[in-house]
Amino acid sequence: MAAKRSGYSKIDFAKLTESLDNIKELEGITDSNAISASDIENLANIKDRVKDFQILMMKYECALSEVRTKLDVLNKELSLINNRNPFEAIKMRIKTPMSIYKKLNDKGLDFTLENINENLSDIAGIRVICSFIDDIYMLADCLANQDDITVLQQKDYIAAPKNSGYRSLHLILQVPIFLTQNKEYMKVEVQFRTIAMDFWASLEHKMKYKKNIENQEVISDDLKFSADLINQLDLRMQQIREKIDASEDEQ
Repeated sequence: MAAKRSGYSKIDFAKLTESLDNIKELEGITDSNAISASDIENLANIKDRVKDFQILMMKYECALSEVRTKLDVLNKELSLINNRNPFEAIKMRIKTPMSIYKKLNDKGLDFTLENINENLSDIAGIRVICSFIDDIYMLADCLANQDDITVLQQKDYIAAPKNSGYRSLHLILQVPIFLTQNKEYMKVEVQFRTIAMDFWASLEHKMKYKKNIENQEVISDDLKFSADLINQLDLRMQQIREKIDASEDEQ
């Protein structure tokens, strides 16, 4: 059995990556020695189901489009009502197969289509970058109140930041997509951040993966302190905007 697995990893690995080449997302595995034979076998579970995998990813892409459209509609309406856009930018992504594999592996699950669909809620992700904190909650409420959306989970890291200082509002939404033969419900993770929160999170994400860093505790404290400063800036900018809005109402 061991000999079979050894040959499997050396021979079928090339076939597996070739089979999945149409997905063009299998990144990070360029050396067959980088992962174990059992990892290869788990990945090979979908070798003959590439089309099914592509269809599943297509459904997640469609779900992203549905949520993006809803946000664009809200942006147009609210910009007319309030004379300003409630968000500055939207970033969308579908997890790569390697990221999906790693996440399932962390959960102790095999890399199968069933496990992808049933056990992961962040395959499709949208990040909405807002100018002000109150716009985050307004947009989240507007999405949650739409009758074809179900909020499966909400994590408010603005009201209760992570120990690192990370702040963001996370929603797991279930949205319908309409296919030729049926309607299906897909999960989409939506993250709401202010510009300042996104700036901090992007830098923190880059730095935390650097290795052999000295004084890590000091750096973590500095990042936490910086996150608190950014939060104070967000609150101050919102207060300034409210004063400007009040002044315009009086005229």
